Amino acid sequence: MINYFKYDYPEPTGEHPFSVYTEMAVCPWNTNHYLLHVGLKGKSIDKSSLPPSNIVFLLDVSGSMSSPNKLPLLKSAFGLLVNELRPQDKVAIVVYAGAAGLVLESTPGNKKETIMAAIDNLEAGGSTAGGEGLKLAYSEAQKNFIKGGNNRIILATDGDFNVGESSNGGMERLIEEKREEGVFITVLGFGMGNIKDDKMEIIADKGNGNYSYIDNLQEARKVLVREFGGTLFTIAKDVKFQIEFNPSRIKAYRLIGYENRILNDEDFNDDKKDAGEMGAGHNVTALYELIPAGSDERIPSVDPLKYQKNEEKITPTNVNSTEYLTIKLRYKKPDGNTSILMDKPVKGSVSSIDDASDNLRFAAAVSEFGMILRNSEFKGNSTLGGASDLARGSRGADEDGYRSELIRLMGTVKDMKVMAENK
Repeated sequence: MINYFKYDYPEPTGEHPFSVYTEMAVCPWNTNHYLLHVGLKGKSIDKSSLPPSNIVFLLDVSGSMSSPNKLPLLKSAFGLLVNELRPQDKVAIVVYAGAAGLVLESTPGNKKETIMAAIDNLEAGGSTAGGEGLKLAYSEAQKNFIKGGNNRIILATDGDFNVGESSNGGMERLIEEKREEGVFITVLGFGMGNIKDDKMEIIADKGNGNYSYIDNLQEARKVLVREFGGTLFTIAKDVKFQIEFNPSRIKAYRLIGYENRILNDEDFNDDKKDAGEMGAGHNVTALYELIPAGSDERIPSVDPLKYQKNEEKITPTNVNSTEYLTIKLRYKKPDGNTSILMDKPVKGSVSSIDDASDNLRFAAAVSEFGMILRNSEFKGNSTLGGASDLARGSRGADEDGYRSELIRLMGTVKDMKVMAENK
């Protein structure tokens, strides 16, 4: 939910392809804690300056895609994307149902009528040979590979793979094998009810790509038009960050969300470990709830050690430093295999939530709303009214209306709660 929204982060200016933004304030749902906001902003690239694209549309036309919010919406969504194509771009279309097939050979982006005619003629029916479809799509992408270009598969599906290579483990092995050939993947999820997010996220994560869920045409416009560069053009791969907290300042921390993206400590320096990708102009946001040093709050602990004292496990240095923490980041260039290291210490003062930026306050409001919906054990003093007020006060320009939509959703949930209590 936090990363659905854009935030006002500075453009990168140095040698690295993204900037790092940090801010700390008193946590709104627990004033004894701090809230750390970390933001990455990928370098923005004008659409006309982007490299040529070799794209394969891999479209699910199985029977499960027949409902109005699936294949019909898919056709409209891809119409928006086709309209963004340039003459130097080219598109092939692979479909899969009971079997996989090529319905359009690689076609220049200025032949929009030809591409759209192939999409408009698609009909849903049959089982779901997703594995065969993936193999054929990779084969087509490799056949039309553009050296130095953007070689990418765009998979559109409800994720219901049920014929052929369908296990999550099998999908991982297939995608990991093919990504080394320089073809990345974007996954678009359609529909409701039986949507299989886990499979689609695995494909995107392991295929050096990204995943978006599309449930209406407005969402399709957001992903495929407004965020065109971030969705389709990777500027850094295997991006991962690790935070080291100064024990004289911070007693404990909690990363909010990202449960399925957490790496082991030792994975940070292991270039063989896959991590996330960043696209042109792409934002990535993370929030940490922090317990200050000196707090009497009890935190989970382990039994006393038998062969060494607990306090001997860590020998902190610079314990009197003004730094609260250091953020370390690693990333690889899109065609690179060796990671590049950058780090940024964080020091200064912790502001009140009222004096914090719109970035932090709005992200905090989204977090509160999410914790209330999940009835999280960490929600503290969160209320729908408080989250709504925080979001409303930090809405900013909101040109596309997405933040206003969140505030309306908060109001809807509040009304539903009142109706349920009055029954």
